[in-house]
Amino acid sequence: MKLQQLFIYWKDFGEKLNRHDGINNMHGWFLKLFKSGKTLSTQNENSKGGEKPTGSASFESESSSSPSSEEKAVIKPQQLKVCLSSELRWKRKYDVFVCHSFAQRDIEEAERLVSFLETPPRSLRCFLWHRDSCPGGAIYTEFCKALESSHIRALLITPSFVQDDWCSYMMHQALAEGPMSNRMIPLLQDLTHSQYPQELRFYYYIDLSRNPDHGFNVVNKTVHSYLEKLIQNEKKLSCSLNGSSYASDGRDSTQESNTMSVQNPVETSMPLEGIPQRDESIRDICCDQD
Repeated sequence: MKLQQLFIYWKDFGEKLNRHDGINNMHGWFLKLFKSGKTLSTQNENSKGGEKPTGSASFESESSSSPSSEEKAVIKPQQLKVCLSSELRWKRKYDVFVCHSFAQRDIEEAERLVSFLETPPRSLRCFLWHRDSCPGGAIYTEFCKALESSHIRALLITPSFVQDDWCSYMMHQALAEGPMSNRMIPLLQDLTHSQYPQELRFYYYIDLSRNPDHGFNVVNKTVHSYLEKLIQNEKKLSCSLNGSSYASDGRDSTQESNTMSVQNPVETSMPLEGIPQRDESIRDICCDQD
């Protein structure tokens, strides 16, 4: 290709020399030749480096995808507000019922958990027996009321928890209400696998011995996800009820129309076979009167 182009330019050069166009025209022709060669070199470079723009475009697409992650981070507080302000949440007095033993170490750990969950923006409502129980009330009554009026039950399972009779009773009470529900969160601390209660072997647990802060954060996410699913299920149920009521209204209207047609004898038609019999009966009555 280059040889052909040079041959064409040389041919033009010879023709212009034969025409005696002058020095100025020859100077302009050399400039034109120089510019055309420069444009050819730039085109070749662009053809060789054709893959580079695609890489820069992919980088721009990756950078443009970053605002979407930021938008997702902005949406989460809105979902949090919806969960915390939902009517379904306020139907129960507490969000989390924290069950722990009477050991001082377990009480302190439960207080740290409750302080984490109740601090804004989490703002969850927790029950602690030594803080929220009614003075003078029976332990059995106070515990059962708090258990029934809580969405989630967090069991702080420690060696003292396993040996405490009240903790064992509350654990079985929670299992009796929902044996396979997702409303129970076992929290293990300083407990071996052999000491873990057999009744909870089919539940996933959170180990607080390694990283308590991470475990507290997982509890918070679990509670909020439960509240979100609760709202979603309520919306689905309301939509299905609205659809069924609409269908029942349609059936009722058709049934009413059928009953009205049966009750109105004017609209009913007599079969053709019965018309002659009716005429004969009328003649017999007239003959008897004569």
